[in-house]
Amino acid sequence: MANGGGGGGGSSGGGGGGGGGGSSLRMSSNIHANHLSLDASSSSSSSSSSSSSSSLVHEPKMDALIIPVTMEVPCDSRGQRMWWAFLASSMVTFFGGLFIILLWRTLKYLWTVCCHCGGKTKEAQKINNGSSQADGTLKPTDEKEETVAAEVGWMTSVKDWAGVMISAQTLTGRVLVVLVFALSIGALVIYFIDSSNPIESCQNFYKDFTLQIDMAFNVFFLLYFGLRFIAANDKLWFWLEVNSVVDFFTVPPVFVSVYLNRSWLGLRFLRALRLIQFSEILQFLNILKTSNSIKLVNLLSIFISTWLTAAGFIHLVENSGDPWENFQNNQALTYWECVYLLMVTMSTVGYGDVYAKTTLGRLFMVFFILGGLAMFASYVPEIIELIGNRKKYGGSYSAVSGRKHIVVCGHITLESVSNFLKDFLHKDRDDVNVEIVFLHNISPNLELEALFKRHFTQVEFYQGSVLNPHDLARVKIESADACLILANKYCADPDAEDASNIMRVISIKNYHPKIRIITQMLQYHNKAHLLNIPSWNWKEGDDAICLAELKLGFIAQSCLAQGLSTMLANLFSMRSFIKIEEDTWQKYYLEGVSNEMYTEYLSSAFVGLSFPTVCELCFVKLKLLMIAIEYKSANRESRSRKRILINPGNHLKIQEGTLGFFIASDAKEVKRAFFYCKACHDDITDPKRIKKCGCKRLIYFEDEQPSTLSPKKKQRNGGMRNSPNSSPKLMRHDPLLIPGNDQIDNMDSSVKKYDSTGMFHWCAPKEIEKVILTRSEAAMTVLSGHVVVCIFGDVTSALIGLRNLVMPLRASNFHYHELKHIVFVGSIEYLKREWETLHNFPKVSILPGTPLSRADLRAVNINLCDMCVILSANQNNIDDTSLQDKECILASLNIKSMQFDDSIGVLQANSQGFTPPGMDRSSPDNSPVHGMLRQPSITTGVNIPIITELVNDTNVQFLDQDDDDDPDTELYLTQPFACGTAFAVSVLDSLMSATYFNDNILTLIRTLVTGGATPELEALIAEENALRGGYSTPQTLANRDRCRVAQLALLDGPFADLGDGGCYGDLFCKALKTYNMLCFGIYRLRDAHLSTPSPCTKRYVITNPPYEFELVPTDLIFCLMQFDHNAGQSRASLSHSSHSSQSSSKKSSSVHSIPSTANRPNRPKSRESRDKQNATRMNRMGQAEKKWFTDESDNAYPRNIQIKPMSTHMANQINQYKSTSSLIPPIREVEDEC
Repeated sequence: MANGGGGGGGSSGGGGGGGGGGSSLRMSSNIHANHLSLDASSSSSSSSSSSSSSSLVHEPKMDALIIPVTMEVPCDSRGQRMWWAFLASSMVTFFGGLFIILLWRTLKYLWTVCCHCGGKTKEAQKINNGSSQADGTLKPTDEKEETVAAEVGWMTSVKDWAGVMISAQTLTGRVLVVLVFALSIGALVIYFIDSSNPIESCQNFYKDFTLQIDMAFNVFFLLYFGLRFIAANDKLWFWLEVNSVVDFFTVPPVFVSVYLNRSWLGLRFLRALRLIQFSEILQFLNILKTSNSIKLVNLLSIFISTWLTAAGFIHLVENSGDPWENFQNNQALTYWECVYLLMVTMSTVGYGDVYAKTTLGRLFMVFFILGGLAMFASYVPEIIELIGNRKKYGGSYSAVSGRKHIVVCGHITLESVSNFLKDFLHKDRDDVNVEIVFLHNISPNLELEALFKRHFTQVEFYQGSVLNPHDLARVKIESADACLILANKYCADPDAEDASNIMRVISIKNYHPKIRIITQMLQYHNKAHLLNIPSWNWKEGDDAICLAELKLGFIAQSCLAQGLSTMLANLFSMRSFIKIEEDTWQKYYLEGVSNEMYTEYLSSAFVGLSFPTVCELCFVKLKLLMIAIEYKSANRESRSRKRILINPGNHLKIQEGTLGFFIASDAKEVKRAFFYCKACHDDITDPKRIKKCGCKRLIYFEDEQPSTLSPKKKQRNGGMRNSPNSSPKLMRHDPLLIPGNDQIDNMDSSVKKYDSTGMFHWCAPKEIEKVILTRSEAAMTVLSGHVVVCIFGDVTSALIGLRNLVMPLRASNFHYHELKHIVFVGSIEYLKREWETLHNFPKVSILPGTPLSRADLRAVNINLCDMCVILSANQNNIDDTSLQDKECILASLNIKSMQFDDSIGVLQANSQGFTPPGMDRSSPDNSPVHGMLRQPSITTGVNIPIITELVNDTNVQFLDQDDDDDPDTELYLTQPFACGTAFAVSVLDSLMSATYFNDNILTLIRTLVTGGATPELEALIAEENALRGGYSTPQTLANRDRCRVAQLALLDGPFADLGDGGCYGDLFCKALKTYNMLCFGIYRLRDAHLSTPSPCTKRYVITNPPYEFELVPTDLIFCLMQFDHNAGQSRASLSHSSHSSQSSSKKSSSVHSIPSTANRPNRPKSRESRDKQNATRMNRMGQAEKKWFTDESDNAYPRNIQIKPMSTHMANQINQYKSTSSLIPPIREVEDEC
């Protein structure tokens, strides 16, 4: 009765059209959780228990045919599935359209054939009746053709418009293409959402939000399909395209869904095939640019779209079942389980936890395994390879707000980067709020990568090239504070390396002309090419650090003051203070090494004081050493009006906004010069307490600085130029206005003694044959006090640029008689290649030979030279770094192992017993009565002053066999470098960072070491590749008035009392007040602090010692000396010989110059008159007394000491008193030839 009641209820429900409680549909008891279905009971009017049993027996078969339905959704009351209607709509659309296209093509073909046949007949008739037809009979035909042409033209225009719209050639087209792709992905997402529902279900279009969105998408796809159809040239192939097939099986079912109020997932998964166009979309958007990225995206899109599409098909057939099995063998699988199944299948793993049960699913898996395995095996490794080959450092730099960044490119290696970072990020600098971005086209090795990681907070690396504008954009070069270009100092072809760096400069300047560039150059002559770049502007901070120019300039300064190269190299390099308790030479050397060069604006408390006064106050009270100042022109023009004045003297008063150049241990100490206040700090003795006070101070602006200098073009030689238009604060008289013999001779406008800028001595070009000495000529020629340059090179060697070595030795702030004769010993083939740049310099000779030949070295009297320079042009042609310096090391050891007889004995042998007066030890003139203690002659090569150029820093251990330097010791800590006998180009790496932080540092260094090279002179050399002679004018002669570096001996003279236990500070103040000489270091004997019977003759450098530093008599003082206008005829000077400095400790003696009571007369033109003058001087020598020559009371020079840098006293006497015997050939002085 219960069953009958249930059936009756169902009948009445069915007859009533589906009442609420009497519905004939009920939920199946065995329905799956994710597949909701309702079964319908029997609808017969007589419901007996037998009919109920029959209904239950057939329930499984009916379950697959029944779809979910509610009375809120109008649907098929019988619950039957309508999947065939959806599929039929797609099939009819596809095959119907295909049929129409084929029919159209067939009709068109037939029409064309017929027209072709008819056209032939009409053509024959035309030929036969052409002559008889009038022009008017053709008009109807012409009008018809025009109509057809107009019709064709309209259709073509529409077709072209549609083609433009879908090809993304315009902005509208690109937007349309991107929109279609985005909507396709949106439709695919809707499919993912609907896949959790049954395969087929009843839905109300007006209440189903996802169906409404899907409908809108498909309407848009239909319109886009129409555009594509119109634009297609071949309609048949268009109909068979993948995108067209996707539209056939996804667009029509949506319209059927709206009509039937039911949804069928069906083939909507085909929208995943649209992912194949993902790379094209990214190319339209200009996101993908490289071939590797395009290929990678193509592979990924094909793989993923195939994967998702196959998963959709398995999801459909497995959840539906086989049609021939009446859909009874279905299983409930989610879409993502099907995705998992396909991936396991493609990878051939096959866990078996999920598998296909339907025949359609298994059949599909058979074919998919074949294609999927092939695709997986080929695509996945290629994808991994592309991802693995993707540049690890291929991103873009993201600028940090409030933080500057620089770009470093060029030669990026572990050595170059470590040296750069060590100096750039040194702790002695103020907080460096700069990020360093390295750009190089080769990825870093493991060591370099580890270095970057250690400095990851301030360093980033990107792989790329500055020659590529895209890479420049990646590192934000337009917002960079500067771009630094490193050069390969060890390359085999320096010119090619310079050309590469010049191309980098061109590329960077072409991308952003305003960027500041600091580049390293290897060869001096290649700097001229930078001037050809229109946007290159040294006035705006662009700088070229020429390594050859500075390296040879440092070496040249060592010829004038030995050890100066070491001191200057340490000044612009950042070194940490290393404290040593033991009283050894390393202790004092390292105390000086910790000093660097800084700049700071001077306090207003210094305004109105003279430079020596301010310099003394800074040294005594602030513990700072100021060596130069920068002044600007008062007309507020460009940076070219700035001038750096090195030790300008007491004639110049400090003004507001003066920038000072200081030597100090760190940047914080230099701040004292800016914070100093006379009212607050006058009584403070501890300089550390000098800090910013509350007093009002003037804020300096670079463009508003007053200056006492005349408005002249900027000159970077560092000297003071006086002119009638100078400031009235210049207190010293212009030396050019002093009527003296030297001035009168120099003003001879008919003789060219200097170059056109007045910065260097000059002579007319000479043929190389005139300066070549044979070995016998050199041996018989009296060469002394000269510079011997031993050079290795041949025809194939790269040019060193010897002009940069000679120019500082021919600076015009030396008088002609003070110039040291230069003798080159080397291959004549190589020197011929260099001679074009040397033929305008006086006092230059060449001895063809080899520096390894002792006969050649003895011929040039190497034991009497002031300096021996050892260079090599073959260093970079050897792959083994340890062998790069073999020639220089062998030459150095060869010279040190040579033994010499007594120099005077050699002269006696060559001159038949003649000995210059005063040189004979038995002579009564050589006695302490006259204040003269002559040095013993050099008898061993160890005492010869030598400076050797090295390429590899570690090779410095081979120069001195008696030192105890560890091979791993840094170069600046080794004994040869501390003594100034070795120089390596690697020390110049620090100039890159020093120049970035302060471009004035490079200008100051170049001023000191090049003898006065200026940008104007470089432009002139770039034009003519040689110095141009100029007439002596007041303007050019004024350029001679600039400081030079000298060495001051303490053994005798006005400072002798301070040499024995005196304080360095007292010497500093006395030299500054009395002679305007600025002391800045000491060159001390290595064993000066030891009491040994045979102390070593080696010396080391002490930079900027403190005030209380104790002096010893054998010390040599580095000083900046003023130009003496009257020393041209009076040879009073203030320095000593390098031989005396190295040999005096053995005999406890010093070398003194000969006292003189009168100015030296004008230099005679003939040799006889000079000899007579020498004889007259010797007769008066015994009665000479110490007198003083005084230009002014505050600028007096003592007559009994020498102001000549590194002059050899014995060599001077040999030159002054050489025999007039015919057996001794005359010295081949260039002045006789000019």
